[in-house]
Amino acid sequence: MHVAGRIEDYALIGDMQTAALVGRDGSADWLCLPRFDSHAIFAGLLGTEEHGFWRLGPAHPTGSSPPPATRRRYRGESLILESEWDTPRGTVRVTDFMPPRGNHAPQLVRIIEGVSGRVPMRSTLRMRFSYGWVVPWVHKVDGRTVAVAGPDSVWLDADVDTYGEDLTTYSDFTVQPGDRIAMALSWQASHREPPPVTDAAEALQITEDFWSDWVGHCTYHGPYREAVVRSLITLKALTYAPTGGIVAAPTTSLPEAIGGSRNWDYRFTWLRDAAITLSSLLRTGYVEEARAWREWLLRAVAGDPENLQIMYGIAGERELGEAELSWLPGYENSTPVRVGNGAAGQLQLDVYGEVTEALYLAHKTGLARNDYAQILQLKLIRYLEEHWDEPDEGIWEVRGPRRHFVHSKVMAWTAVDRTVKLIESDGVDGPLERWKELRERIHRDVCTKGYDRQRNTFTQYYGSEELDASLLLIPQMGFLPPDDKRVIGTVEAVQRELSTPDGFVMRYPTSGDEENIDGLEGEEGAFLACSFWLADDLAMIGRVEEARKLFEKLLALRNDLGLLAEEWDSGNQRQVGNFPQAFSHVPMIDSALRLTTSGAYGV
Repeated sequence: MHVAGRIEDYALIGDMQTAALVGRDGSADWLCLPRFDSHAIFAGLLGTEEHGFWRLGPAHPTGSSPPPATRRRYRGESLILESEWDTPRGTVRVTDFMPPRGNHAPQLVRIIEGVSGRVPMRSTLRMRFSYGWVVPWVHKVDGRTVAVAGPDSVWLDADVDTYGEDLTTYSDFTVQPGDRIAMALSWQASHREPPPVTDAAEALQITEDFWSDWVGHCTYHGPYREAVVRSLITLKALTYAPTGGIVAAPTTSLPEAIGGSRNWDYRFTWLRDAAITLSSLLRTGYVEEARAWREWLLRAVAGDPENLQIMYGIAGERELGEAELSWLPGYENSTPVRVGNGAAGQLQLDVYGEVTEALYLAHKTGLARNDYAQILQLKLIRYLEEHWDEPDEGIWEVRGPRRHFVHSKVMAWTAVDRTVKLIESDGVDGPLERWKELRERIHRDVCTKGYDRQRNTFTQYYGSEELDASLLLIPQMGFLPPDDKRVIGTVEAVQRELSTPDGFVMRYPTSGDEENIDGLEGEEGAFLACSFWLADDLAMIGRVEEARKLFEKLLALRNDLGLLAEEWDSGNQRQVGNFPQAFSHVPMIDSALRLTTSGAYGV
């Protein structure tokens, strides 16, 4: 019997167009083909073994749980996973990877090597298309195993015999020292010619060379290089290479609280990530990735800034309709399982600030000039000029009523401020005096209506007594200087009122009743991005040793492979939410860079 592991038990492998999650027991429980946002052929992560998986490891008695690997690691600074099992009969190693695809078919390659003794092995491959709903037609073609359903076909090539039983493809074999057995799964549109048979050794060398070359461009050599490089590799793995768009995560519906309903599809690209992603890439030497990200951004927004969405598909698609997959019981019975994301149609005024900050940052750091970027920036401000004072759904995509969220107003100010600076420094044509007055008007409005004088803190929205971790971005955006008493008061209030017992930060209060600000039932874990923001702010207000300690506590939450989900469940001491999460890894990189340059590490 196979069951999904803990979220942090999974490893990520990918080819910069899609990704698979492989558990400690050698089971690939999640894989969408051919793209991140395609239907899954392995959906066991969100259901049971009946919904698709591929387990490869030492043979075990029927009905028992497969043994976890004794140890595992990524091979050097790469996305090549090595898992080793020590068994009573010997030791075996399985190497899993997905070769960088280019224009070739997507492939999941698995190489089994005998290390010592003679180890009986079993491969159990259960392909279920359309998120576990469709059982494909599996048959042999010229000695190859192929599974076909509608537009999709998946081809299995193996150095050992395979056989079918109970709608599952098995292989049983024994390895000893010197044995090297390859198995590869390739996708192809079912109407096209079969994909070529994989040369596993050549594919492994290509993959290793790719990652070695890519990591070689990293310019960060500070005290936390290992953590930064692993996060950069993860970010690269979450990039859809043909367009440069970066998915928030390769998964859908991993719950923010085990057994809860806060389960969302994150296989899309959020504009809110734009500025910090661009900053992190540029500051670590990845100019080409930053350029591709900016170009994706410009294409996605393309001539329609008045209808700016908060997220888009990985190729810039706008239609992301949300649906529920009723046949999937959900990760540890967390339902519903959702695909698509209805929040794409929300009004979130903060994205205008985040996009403008990204474009301004790209311009000021010497990224090759793009005239349309300046035209777009001016269009965004003309829209904001008419709409900044409207209520919206805010950065956290609340599904309750619209409100005047303080963070949204701060980011509207940021958009105007960066555009004023662009006009002043580069002679861009725009109504400078009018927009300087607009900048001042927004600033005055926030400080008057969004600030609680009695408690000396900004609040979540105008007239609210609640706090919100997004307020931590006030000094980081330059809205107020770090030594302003209102900033210090806000940082201390967030730390006091939104921290979990172990010192991490919630996004905002979730009481678990129907009065929640976000219009949703239940609670969620500590949001890791917000916890990194707190570390940044603590350093900015001079509490650098406290910032360093919090940062290192956050690093300790990573799994054994250096990966982070979206949130941390303090009660159960578990990672929760979609995994791995770009919006956790990017702030981690940013915090490492900020704290290093601030002297928080004594360097």
